[in-house]
Amino acid sequence: MSEQRINRMKDLPSTHLLGTGTPMCSGCGGLEALHQIYDVLGEKTVFVNAAGCMTLLSVYPFTPFRGSWLYTAMASAPAGAQGVRDALDILQQRGDMGPQEDLDVVVLTGDGSAYGMGLSATSAAMDRGLDFIYICYDNEGYGNTGQQSSSATPHAAITSTSGGSRGYPGYKKDLFSIWAAHRPAYVATVIGSEPLDLARKIEKARELKGSRMIIALAPCPTGWAYDPKDSVEIGRLAVKTGVWPLKEYIDGQLVHTRIPRERAPVEEYLRLQGRFAHLFTPATNTAMIAEIQARVDRYWDEVV
Repeated sequence: MSEQRINRMKDLPSTHLLGTGTPMCSGCGGLEALHQIYDVLGEKTVFVNAAGCMTLLSVYPFTPFRGSWLYTAMASAPAGAQGVRDALDILQQRGDMGPQEDLDVVVLTGDGSAYGMGLSATSAAMDRGLDFIYICYDNEGYGNTGQQSSSATPHAAITSTSGGSRGYPGYKKDLFSIWAAHRPAYVATVIGSEPLDLARKIEKARELKGSRMIIALAPCPTGWAYDPKDSVEIGRLAVKTGVWPLKEYIDGQLVHTRIPRERAPVEEYLRLQGRFAHLFTPATNTAMIAEIQARVDRYWDEVV
């Protein structure tokens, strides 16, 4: 990792959010989305959380959640959700718990678990038709342990394990399509900077039964190396440039809920983030930027 990026990341502040005393990074896009999601789902939820950034939200005795919380290893959250869902169903069958006391089972993971080490368990849960909501806050790296590259890291991004003049050599995995191939009840992408789109999708997911999968792009000031005040703007640019398509899969159909008819150039999105600073200094890497732009253009050419 470059010395310039390391110094910039050291200067980024963290803060205590939600009035809970729980330390979370200022400007966290994942927390922004989770706030909005929880506003819709409400207190009658049990979160099954794989190890990651959001685990800090459950630190005793302070937590913003008024429902229940179960902590699991990174690869085990869907299996934990199965046990919780089975237990709730058994209690209702026995008459020990009424329908009004039932809880929504919600898996909460980062991209390291969702795209990588937890994918097998998630696939099995969808195959079984597990009745749960799976939320992935996607900050495109292992954010809780130093922003190492993950299967969600975009091409050319600098991470703590992919440096140099070209950044990450791979390409971001298409988790949406992988999940949709299982034909679950619902799959959607959201982002906290588009709250109306997010709320509509979470409300829709809440009314359905079966496996419901949500991927929330989570701009990350510490991992992406930008000022926390720019989180909302970066989220909006992710949609406006077409880098992050807002879409949903339901009843076997794929629908884009926001189509940026006049897309901004991806350069506007990349330039705000220190993880892409090497594309602009000491000289602009026009070839790499053009390659990133071309991939985005090809995606939308197929859509429209």
